[in-house]
Amino acid sequence: MLSSGTVSFLQRTAYLSIPLMMAWGVLSPLHVNAQESSPTLSPEDVQLRDGTETEMTPPSADPVPLNPNDIRPLSLNSSFLSVEGGKRLMQEADSAVQSENYAEAEKKLQEARQVFNQLSNFYQQLATSFSGVDNRIADSQRNLARDTAQMRDTATYQLALLHRAKNQPELAVPLLIQIIRSQAPTRDLGKKAYQQLLELGFVSDPFPRTGSGNTQPTSTAP
Repeated sequence: MLSSGTVSFLQRTAYLSIPLMMAWGVLSPLHVNAQESSPTLSPEDVQLRDGTETEMTPPSADPVPLNPNDIRPLSLNSSFLSVEGGKRLMQEADSAVQSENYAEAEKKLQEARQVFNQLSNFYQQLATSFSGVDNRIADSQRNLARDTAQMRDTATYQLALLHRAKNQPELAVPLLIQIIRSQAPTRDLGKKAYQQLLELGFVSDPFPRTGSGNTQPTSTAP
């Protein structure tokens, strides 16, 4: 038989247990719901702070390697900045003249002049840079500079003839003088350029001079 003190203790314990059980019943569902309301986000659901979606892209692949057979692209016929490219322009100009398309021929000759002039300047710059460092390379580049300058002057002469054929002496004369300055009057192309100036009436003294006592010696230096 329980004493009155024991009954009193049990009653107080029961009174305290009821609120604790009620509180646990309320808190437990809230804890479960909190876990269920936080699903794992997929990469597509990730967003930046400004609200824009991120792009989940794989790392970029390595660049496609160059064709090992094209390691010297400027040596190909399709290259513009090359001797072959300049020659191709000259051929296209000649074809345009044959078809009497003088506007196209003029355009191609101007382009050829520019290509050969740039090449000559670049080769000369390389020759200067290698002078005293590697004379073999310097001499090779100097020869290329001279050869491409000759091609430039040839294109210039053809352009001057084209201007003369189109009755444009004012455009031909400056080109012919450029050739004489580049080639010197004693070289073959320089003589031809001076003869054109004579025929145009820009100069009156023939060169080289002919006649007894008036023969002007010409230089055979290249």
